[in-house]
Amino acid sequence: MSKPITEFIEKYYLHFNSAALVDASKGYVAHLKDGGKMMITLAGAMSTAEIGKILAEMIRQDKVDIISCTGANLEEDLMNLVAHSHYERVPHYRDLTAQDEWALLERGLNRVTDTCIPEEEAFRRLQKHIVEIWKDAEAKGERYFPHEYMYKMLLSGVLEQYYEIPKENSWMLAAAEKNLPIVVPGWEDSTMGNIFSSYCIKGELQASTVKSGIEYMMYLADWYPKNSGGKGVGFFQVGGGIAGDFPICVVPMLYQDMEMTDIPFWSYFCQISDSTTSYGSYSGAVPNEKITWGKLDITTPKFIVESDATICAPLMFSYILENS
Repeated sequence: MSKPITEFIEKYYLHFNSAALVDASKGYVAHLKDGGKMMITLAGAMSTAEIGKILAEMIRQDKVDIISCTGANLEEDLMNLVAHSHYERVPHYRDLTAQDEWALLERGLNRVTDTCIPEEEAFRRLQKHIVEIWKDAEAKGERYFPHEYMYKMLLSGVLEQYYEIPKENSWMLAAAEKNLPIVVPGWEDSTMGNIFSSYCIKGELQASTVKSGIEYMMYLADWYPKNSGGKGVGFFQVGGGIAGDFPICVVPMLYQDMEMTDIPFWSYFCQISDSTTSYGSYSGAVPNEKITWGKLDITTPKFIVESDATICAPLMFSYILENS
């Protein structure tokens, strides 16, 4: 079997961050081959960076067992699915003036670094369908997690009329088809979260119709012990922030607060981040700091790739797909 990515990075990626990328990729493959499971966490704007092109295949090939992501990554994969042709790339974004940015706003284009998301075709296109699903659930006295509402919308087929990229490139669609577990900490800090809040403020929906972050932690606290036997669960963190900090805390919570003293530590850890080590920064903390918080063991394989995840994650996922 041809392994072009493997051959390339093993030949040229020999030192510093490139070597760490190879070591972490090999560690991921070894973890899976030993029967371990893996959580991937997504921070930043990885969905807008079209990580779905390869993450969807990781999901389809069972290389990821659970995902933690920000509300933005949850919805932006769907926005790209239904409005891709309306996106605009701004390669000279560093040169934009305040007036240039205002002109983008007036055109309904919300900029994420070099990519502008179209408000009408992306946000509003999803809104009119998700609101009906929220209201239908509330009328039936049902409550679901944010990602479960997204799954319902995808699997209902109502968005198919808008698809503008191959459906194989949507990681959310791949996840919905497998009913992959997802936790979405801080979902309120997202466009759909803001929209849901507005309906609650107007009295058209109840806040309780969408399950909360506390309930996500309870969900994860139930999932982790059931899946951490044998080789255990690994932790592959793309970026930093709440998408990583929230789920990794389930282990010390179970051990210290629930007094489940036999709960295993995360059994593999890798973070891709461009955050440098700094004072009090979770994203910039070295992996060994997590030992003091009861998240990782002394013997847990630990890797940190200090680089741009939009460059590194596709290479690492390709290596994993070629070798496991």
